[in-house]
Amino acid sequence: MTRKTVILYNRLAPTLRARLDEHFHVLDFSDTPNLPRDPAFRAALEDAHGVLGASVPLGRAELAHARNLEAISSVSVGVDKYDRDYLVERGIMLCHTPDVLTETTADTAFLLMLAAARRAVELAMRVRNGEWTASVGEADFGVDVHGKRLGIVGMGRIGAAIGRRARFGFNMDVAYHNRSRHAAVEDELGAEWRTLDDLLDWADFVCVTVPLAEATRGLFGAAEFQRMGPETIFINISRGGVVDEPALIAALENHTIRAAGLDVFTTEPLPGDSPLARLANVVALPHIGSATHETRHAMAALAVDNLIEALAGREPPARYSMAD
Repeated sequence: MTRKTVILYNRLAPTLRARLDEHFHVLDFSDTPNLPRDPAFRAALEDAHGVLGASVPLGRAELAHARNLEAISSVSVGVDKYDRDYLVERGIMLCHTPDVLTETTADTAFLLMLAAARRAVELAMRVRNGEWTASVGEADFGVDVHGKRLGIVGMGRIGAAIGRRARFGFNMDVAYHNRSRHAAVEDELGAEWRTLDDLLDWADFVCVTVPLAEATRGLFGAAEFQRMGPETIFINISRGGVVDEPALIAALENHTIRAAGLDVFTTEPLPGDSPLARLANVVALPHIGSATHETRHAMAALAVDNLIEALAGREPPARYSMAD
């Protein structure tokens, strides 16, 4: 029996790669630069039954000639790199990797909250540069995290995990804004649903976890930062596109808000000349939300399982739904 052909563009541990080889004929593009423009990759798409990888845009133009494609297995929870309407139109199954990265990404959110509040990166660089020459004075003080008010925008799996850390670990009051209410989360955390404007007025920390979609693109602009006020710390672990980046830069430069902790940006990698790379009141990370050995292995393992099951005509463990 002829094995189906799959394209791999994500580095896998040897054991996971061996599982793919057991089931499929694998075309490996995991070390190919500028993948969307690579002629061999584009030619391979014409015959592939499945693809497994992340961070490569696959839309109508890229997939128009992929006549045999049955399934895409993304090593990510976010699926904004894919034209989901086109995939539905073509009957191409889309799988992703929710759940396995929830706790790690929530850890990253709290890392950003603590680092931005206590000015950890800024002050650590002074130590490294030999600039710590006297006791820390008021000019170098940060602000507390414990006991403060956390507003979460997007109460999915990750938002709920952040809320648990806040409520039970740091005794924070938690409120949230979401397109639908979550009674279980409200009961567990004592969290209150608020309108977005009300949430921004109320919160000391605003943490964004929404997926990138047309409804959330540019969700945070000048008006939203103005509403937050000069004591608020803004945290974004979702996607850069949910923020009007020039408006955020202006708010930070003008101290319209206190600080920001950012793991995602409109352009990634973040250009070195971006003000977000040099402002003292910004903690900028290189999109490390799920970047631990354990979590990335679990994500890749789930992606392999998804592709094997999908191409065998069975229900995969994590098929993406438009309702997600």
